[in-house]
Amino acid sequence: VQLQASGGGLVQAGGSLRLSCAASDLRFSWYQMGWFRQPPGKDREFVASIRWKDAKSRFADSVKGRFTISRDPAKNTVYLQMNSLKTEDTAIYYCARTTTFASVEPGDHSDWGQGTQVTVSS
Repeated sequence: VQLQASGGGLVQAGGSLRLSCAASDLRFSWYQMGWFRQPPGKDREFVASIRWKDAKSRFADSVKGRFTISRDPAKNTVYLQMNSLKTEDTAIYYCARTTTFASVEPGDHSDWGQGTQVTVSS
């Protein structure tokens, strides 16, 4: 599976962005799509995930109430809507796929997109 992330950019604090992750082949429903981010100088961290078959989602505490995740099966695409952005949301954002439901560990994800930069200015 090839994943293509897009939608990053520069935005002021309080603003919004929507990231997209298009997958080349998502014929099977037994997986979970996730978003991770890597702030400058820090480790990659979990942001949000969505189970493809029923859209069950989960979020990191740091983004709860501000970010939402959704998927469009017809387009093989998962979205991350980011609202009320903060400077600490600045990072490279990655989408990834796992067959380990509920996992928030990068190591459990076998397929990764190339990353898209999100920069939030004060």
